[in-house]
Amino acid sequence: MKTTIVLAFAAAALANVDVVAQSYPNKPVRMVVPYAPGGNTDFTARVIAAKLTDVFGQQVLVENRPGGATNIGSDLVAKAPGDGYTLLMGGASNAINMSFYQKMPYDTLRDFAPVILCVKGANVLSVHPSLPARNVKELIALAKARPGQLNYASAGVGSPQHVTGALFASMAGIQLTHVPYKSDGQAMPAIIGGEIATGMFPMSASTPHIRAGRLRAIAVTSTGRLKDLPDVPTIAESGYPGFEAVTWHGVAVRAGTPVEIVRKLNDDIVRILKSDEFRARVPDPSAVIVAGSPEEFEHFIQNENAKWRKVVAAPDFRLN
Repeated sequence: MKTTIVLAFAAAALANVDVVAQSYPNKPVRMVVPYAPGGNTDFTARVIAAKLTDVFGQQVLVENRPGGATNIGSDLVAKAPGDGYTLLMGGASNAINMSFYQKMPYDTLRDFAPVILCVKGANVLSVHPSLPARNVKELIALAKARPGQLNYASAGVGSPQHVTGALFASMAGIQLTHVPYKSDGQAMPAIIGGEIATGMFPMSASTPHIRAGRLRAIAVTSTGRLKDLPDVPTIAESGYPGFEAVTWHGVAVRAGTPVEIVRKLNDDIVRILKSDEFRARVPDPSAVIVAGSPEEFEHFIQNENAKWRKVVAAPDFRLN
């Protein structure tokens, strides 16, 4: 009798999940972007939200919640109901912050259910043209000759550029002085003006200045060369195998969201990402469309978290 009752409850629960998934969504959905409007993450979110609106027959509204190094917007999703009506368009900071901040309002690995990794992009290691370094080997030799005197810019303390620069310095065995700015928009002019020696920034922001001769591209942070910069080697092939530091954008929901809803979101977004329309509208020329499974995205986040935890935990890592 007890077994029959347990099986009956289990069947009822499964039936309820199916009903929820089949009726989802029956009201507007919001997609939280933990950045200010503009930029690649926001753009990706808006393109996907517009197409999901067509698929769902319900409005998918983008809501920008910047601040706290993406923690404000991310925490909003972490504490939202686990019903699939609040989505997060997250990025690299969601994997970095767990290692960087001692007190976090949420746990990236515990409080979110990964839905899909949408795109990955590369950064370009560039220097001011006045710097006598034309490749990674020469840049490292210069840094070793001037320990601590070469500086690099980032979009802020704990930003992807900050930890990427620290990873590069650690693997190369050099000392670089980190100079944080409030945004890419402030950091890039500092390098172009010669105030800062070097930095690693998205290709979409770097390429116009590289082509105009205002910056010199030294290497890219992806595992393979970029088609728009075919003559620029990767850091990995420049003597540091295994080096990879990418920007990325992916969708997640609160942990506990019914798996059928997660699967539906994944299926629908995969179709959007693989469409010719989406490929044509991606603003970052280094972007690689991933469009994998929730499990693959979860594995990716775990690896990213472990990589940055090791960088931040290193004795020579500076929190400024």
